[in-house]
Amino acid sequence: MNLMANLIPAAAEIFLLAMVCFILIADLMLTKSSKIFTYLLVQLTLLGCSIITVGTHENSVVYAFNGMYVDDLMSDVLKMLSYLGMSMVLVYSRQYLMLRGLFTGEFMVLALFALLGMNVMISANHFLTLYLGLELLSLSLYAMVALQRDSAIATEAAMKYFVLGALASGLLLYGMSMLYGATGTLELGAISNAIANGVQNKSLLAFGLVFILSGLAFKLGVVPFHMWVPDVYHGAPTAMTMLIGSVPKLAAFAFATRILVEGLQSLEHDWSSMLIILAIASMAIGNLSAIAQTNLKRMFAYSTITHMGFMLLGLISGGIEGYGAAMFYTVIYMMMSLGAFGMIMLLSRAGFEADTLADFKGLNQRSPWLAFMMMLLMLSMAGIPPTVGFYAKFSVLNSIIQTGHTWLAIVAVMFSLIGAFYYLRVIKLMYFDAPESHVPINVGSDTGLLISMNGLGVLFLGLMPGSLMSICAVSVQQSLLLH
Repeated sequence: MNLMANLIPAAAEIFLLAMVCFILIADLMLTKSSKIFTYLLVQLTLLGCSIITVGTHENSVVYAFNGMYVDDLMSDVLKMLSYLGMSMVLVYSRQYLMLRGLFTGEFMVLALFALLGMNVMISANHFLTLYLGLELLSLSLYAMVALQRDSAIATEAAMKYFVLGALASGLLLYGMSMLYGATGTLELGAISNAIANGVQNKSLLAFGLVFILSGLAFKLGVVPFHMWVPDVYHGAPTAMTMLIGSVPKLAAFAFATRILVEGLQSLEHDWSSMLIILAIASMAIGNLSAIAQTNLKRMFAYSTITHMGFMLLGLISGGIEGYGAAMFYTVIYMMMSLGAFGMIMLLSRAGFEADTLADFKGLNQRSPWLAFMMMLLMLSMAGIPPTVGFYAKFSVLNSIIQTGHTWLAIVAVMFSLIGAFYYLRVIKLMYFDAPESHVPINVGSDTGLLISMNGLGVLFLGLMPGSLMSICAVSVQQSLLLH
């Protein structure tokens, strides 16, 4: 295969890496007051990446670098969504970071490095490529959490994240080495063929699967590998929490489907039974723990654990409908998460974090429009119609019922009912309680427009979810070669 045939599928990643290097040098020449140029450069980079991704798209599945890298419809859709998500993160967090002295080139370069790691994970077709992308993403996030160096709580959160992340990476590597020992290859397609043709050492394969699922569960933040989520969400500055809790979930979904569906499809019976335990435990502990929280960031952390447990139900269902529903759910969760954390940053000001439930009291009296947007986001997270969160949950439950796991759907609905309490509590505080503060809310024109589009988007997609759902189903069908 010639050089260009290898480089074209990875053109967006190569451009992104080149721009990161350029921005890193260009930022050194800018003064603190002119960091807005770095910000604009980053946004232009994201635009350039999306143009290249669309321009290099092929209708078939294209492999590059001796099968280590894959360019297919699912990877292109997820990459486009990750560019959009990263752009939204930067718009939401600009004012917040400026007020705290964190609006630096380092933040933006680390965000782009994290995006590069996500893109590599999304297009990986080999365990080494997967691990490379995962570590690039993880190391960038560890550094971002610790970026506020004078904050003891942020430093503590970064240390916990780093230590537990290193442990999870070790588990994942150990699992990969066991699969290599059992199958003699690290390429996902070849692993799938080797297992289908029969493997000599079945116990080695089983242990490898357990270790890989453990590493995967940590990256998704599901029970019992969830201990880092509340501490990191609470300790990190809200802009970093927003980034950790939104866009990387797309890469985590791709990571899970590539390994489990492309590489370990023959072991579906084994891993789906393990995922059932993880999903039920995540929905139970996530929802019950969230009720007790008074800090919104910790509440959203436990909510993330619940949502990722729900997403696993789609993977358990299998088939085009199940994987499509899981992908749709992940995309919608990213959108809702961006809006919720964006609202916390909108209400925050210099020296004050609006991250407790009390800070949202009487928001309707201070700003009816923002209260309405937050209400739409909370209704969507709770899965109440006519918001898109309801349709996302419905599609996952529908796919799980069709596979005969009706009892599992009933359990999921029961926990969703429990979970509705803490979302509706936020709405109650905004509309029925007296405000504790009457400080005017200063919203920039770009942030105000984005939060409005985000909130109304949740409503619009709830009324017309068909096109996004079909994109997810078609991309999964083509990329995972399902029939």
